Amino acid sequence: MNKILSRLKEATVAQWVKGCAASVVYILFIVWVDSYWWLLLTPFFFDVFVTKLVPWDWWKRIKNKALRSVMGWVDAIVFALVAVYFIFAFLFQNYQIPTSSLEKTLLVGDFLAVSKATYGPRVPMTPLSFPLAQHTMPIIGTKSYIEKPQWEYRRLKGLRSVERNDIVVFNFPTGDTVALKQQNPDFYTLVHVYGRDRVMNDKATFGEIVYRPVDRRENYVKRCVGLPGDTFLLKDNQVYINGTAQPHFEGIQHNYFVQTDGTLMRHDFLKKMGVSNWHFEVYRDGINPDVAAYLGLQAGKPVYHLPLTQDMRSKISKVKGVEHIVVEPPYFGGEVYPLGASERLGWNRDNYGPLYIPKKGDRLALTLDNLPVYERIIGTYEHNKLEVRDSTIYINGSPATHYDVKMDYYWMLGDNRHKSADSRYWGFVPEDHIVGTPMFVWLSLDKDKGLFEGKIRWNRFFKAAGR
Repeated sequence: MNKILSRLKEATVAQWVKGCAASVVYILFIVWVDSYWWLLLTPFFFDVFVTKLVPWDWWKRIKNKALRSVMGWVDAIVFALVAVYFIFAFLFQNYQIPTSSLEKTLLVGDFLAVSKATYGPRVPMTPLSFPLAQHTMPIIGTKSYIEKPQWEYRRLKGLRSVERNDIVVFNFPTGDTVALKQQNPDFYTLVHVYGRDRVMNDKATFGEIVYRPVDRRENYVKRCVGLPGDTFLLKDNQVYINGTAQPHFEGIQHNYFVQTDGTLMRHDFLKKMGVSNWHFEVYRDGINPDVAAYLGLQAGKPVYHLPLTQDMRSKISKVKGVEHIVVEPPYFGGEVYPLGASERLGWNRDNYGPLYIPKKGDRLALTLDNLPVYERIIGTYEHNKLEVRDSTIYINGSPATHYDVKMDYYWMLGDNRHKSADSRYWGFVPEDHIVGTPMFVWLSLDKDKGLFEGKIRWNRFFKAAGR
């Protein structure tokens, strides 16, 4: 006790300020995470700055200069990794836009600062992980996490809940099982197309099959168009929520076939219109005659296949030489969720639903007809044993006609509607998969340009990346 009192008297004002400030921040953090047993460590935390009874900086007294220098670097790196771990886990993290699914809202090559505090951060479900890697260590290629222990899902209090039309970053729902050599399309689509036995056993084609915990799955970013309790309907590319048509955002695009009278449009003209070099195809001698006839186009004339917003479509329709503009038909989009049942339901990429989006506390009436829509919720996301025997649904061994939903679910779409792998293809996003919402773009690189040709998009720096 005398030693403690002595150290308290010897502490400088700066030590007291740092110690008190750090302790207050630490206690507020404990209140936020609602784990008060961490208060037991407060004296140790205070000791680092003020009393220093524990020789935290013992390495500074090493006589060997080289070893002392090495330990100094180790100390700095460990502190930085711990700080980054907590910042990434509870406040925000970096995310790079890899695809064009949200173009014109967010561009390929945008680097985003993603706020986790907005919706409330999740307490790490896989706590033993390297903070700068999602699931794979760079260069060496090993897992960046240890699967055990796994903590139950719990979300801290945030500033607000997810709102309709928010841009949301989330863990890929069907990314729980991954074929390492073919990660797009996802494992479940591969199984649907090729069969489970081949995907599981053909290592040369599909690679190892691995499982990833919820918070170690790939991060995706889409627009939330459907909230828990909503009924979603897509009819001729128009979104309806609870029967009400939703307004088109300025950046929403669809694919079109544009036919000219023989005139070829210059690449620089298309680029000026906002079409990236790698986003369109041109058929100088026309497209397949059967496809042309189906679309109402003339065989033998140039056709451009490209994504357009409503404004871009209006402008290009007035270009001299443009004869026809036809929206890409839904069959180009392939099969949608739920795989194996969407054709029976009459759903496709452009006409989908009506679909009810479950919310926590709902009691879903289950039938053999709607079970394919909700089976991942029951079996995968909420960890029940789901079976169908003799036309009867069993949940955890008991016959079931209803299911009580334990989490909220969301429906996500990309703004580039015909170039987006979104909820139409893999279904609901559970609340425990929600990561956060983008705050702003802190770096943007144009893959179409070289370093000295405008690769860095300076005009996008610190651009708001929310709605």
